[in-house]
Amino acid sequence: MKKIVFTGGGSAGHVTPNLALIPKLQQRSWDVHYIGSKDGIEKGIVEGASIPYTGISSGKLRRYFDLKNFKDPFKVMMGVMEAYALIRKHKPDVVFSKGGFVSVPVVIGAWLNKVPVFLHESDITPGLANKIALRFATKIFVTFEEAKAHLPKEKVIYTGSPIREDLLKGHRETGLELLGFTMRKPIIIVMGGSLGAKRINEAVRAALPDLLQHYQVVHLCGKGNKDESLEGTEGYRQFEYISSELPDVLAAADLVISRAGSNSIFEFLTLKKPMILIPLSKAASRGDQILNAQAFEKMGYCHVLYEENLEKDTLLEAVQHVQKNRLRYKENMLRYSAENCLEEIMGYLEKARKK
Repeated sequence: MKKIVFTGGGSAGHVTPNLALIPKLQQRSWDVHYIGSKDGIEKGIVEGASIPYTGISSGKLRRYFDLKNFKDPFKVMMGVMEAYALIRKHKPDVVFSKGGFVSVPVVIGAWLNKVPVFLHESDITPGLANKIALRFATKIFVTFEEAKAHLPKEKVIYTGSPIREDLLKGHRETGLELLGFTMRKPIIIVMGGSLGAKRINEAVRAALPDLLQHYQVVHLCGKGNKDESLEGTEGYRQFEYISSELPDVLAAADLVISRAGSNSIFEFLTLKKPMILIPLSKAASRGDQILNAQAFEKMGYCHVLYEENLEKDTLLEAVQHVQKNRLRYKENMLRYSAENCLEEIMGYLEKARKK
């Protein structure tokens, strides 16, 4: 039987592309196992999808000073030993890594076992984990064509972003029923990422009285970030996080307000949803979301509102602008197709197995 080990974690964005590939591979009789951290967000997501999962030790890779930086290298070393043993036990034909700090021990463990390693890099510039892992990789798949300039040219392959098939099967009517919304007003969906976004939450709630005059709003605000005083507000629904219902909710949405994580914005692009992107600032990140958002804006897919400029009035202006120009955004999005991405990646995995 064909065998593959997946890894990636630390955020939902390091898991969802794997979940796009796994069902396709299972349909082709691949045996799938997932290696992640012992208590990261990926554990709940993967186990919730009924995929065999094993947790290993992992230490976070930081670009800034922290006392944990002295302890975490030992966790990474322990993780390498654990991953090496697991890969030796499962004997996979290939390992597929989506990045995140837990992926580094798994990639090294695979390389030590002489198992081909395939990486997927979502952003224009590689994250720290993939910067370390790429030297052990057979091939590196990239979402943005611009990423090719930042990676070894003999390894990099432009494929686009793997999109979960179930995301394309949402029903607007089911989403409206779930939300308790009507078709009389457009629907805005606000997504701050799997962990939420404090600045976005605050701006949306400040603008809510004005927004609800013309729109209905579904707000995915992150764990622990619900505002109980807003429960029951007509035309407004808030959730910490939704999973199985997301395809239907997205099908019901007319406009998206979101961070600029690569996986999410390519999902919105595939669904042809006009977007307002609010990338993480450089003060809070390495700037990857800013590059993602700028690339989308250049293609005419979105309007960018930088976090430094985010407040009630600028958010309302952005919503008005995107709603007014929504047909132009949708027309630009029609140029993009994600159909070939999954097949191309799976083709490389099949070839590696036969060698």
